[in-house]
Amino acid sequence: MKFGRLYSPLREQLNKLVEIIRNLILMQIYKHCLLKQKEMGKRISNYEELPIPNKKVYDLVLHYTDGNVRMFAEYIGVTQQVLDRIFKKDSRNKKYPKVSDGIKDALKAKFNFNDVWFYDENNESNEDKPKINFAEGVPYYNVDFIGGFDLVLNDQTINPEYMIDFQKYNNADCWCNVTGHSMEPEINHGDIIALKKIEDKSFLPLGEVYAIVTTNDMRTIKRLGAGKTDDTYTLIPSNKSPEYSPQQLPARMIRTIFQVLGAVKRF
Repeated sequence: MKFGRLYSPLREQLNKLVEIIRNLILMQIYKHCLLKQKEMGKRISNYEELPIPNKKVYDLVLHYTDGNVRMFAEYIGVTQQVLDRIFKKDSRNKKYPKVSDGIKDALKAKFNFNDVWFYDENNESNEDKPKINFAEGVPYYNVDFIGGFDLVLNDQTINPEYMIDFQKYNNADCWCNVTGHSMEPEINHGDIIALKKIEDKSFLPLGEVYAIVTTNDMRTIKRLGAGKTDDTYTLIPSNKSPEYSPQQLPARMIRTIFQVLGAVKRF
């Protein structure tokens, strides 16, 4: 755009203004393109074809080190080579390696994960997948634990939605829903959990995940750790975000407690 017929000084000023605006627009377009390239570069191109456990590990790499495998390897205490290989196909068999025991141990130590977090239902045999059953298995109640699941469980007039037949957790007492984010990524919002009620609360193994109902009707799902005193426990969230932090719980305030045997995505 030129302003040839205008008074010369004004014409020059307007031409300069147009040039400045054009450069600003081009700069914004350039920045936008760089941002898009950066966002796309964070995620590896073969992300969608990764096995579920490998993909879950890479999600942690994205979350904690912005996709930098070397930095995340240092963060959890393994070598970059060991971690990087689970995101690439083995040239010999054209398959992705399984998450090694070394990586699993490092993640367990860093994030308090248990073996359930690494569970990949796609790699399980048909006999060892959770199945809906109306004759055998463990009762599933379509109720959220935080929303008062224990009240439903104690009401003999309420029937379960159906049974879940899942061999590895068929020693559970029941299944129910989970809401909330404090135990992510170990137990995710929307998962269903297998619970086993603990009748004798005199000894509770530390390091396990429990669903707890307190004497003042609060409900929570947390990993149990040693308390600051002999008569307390520490409730430990898996989520490392600042809004979630460990809390002290007096042992006398535990009214009902279930061990969380496992969690699976709702199906």
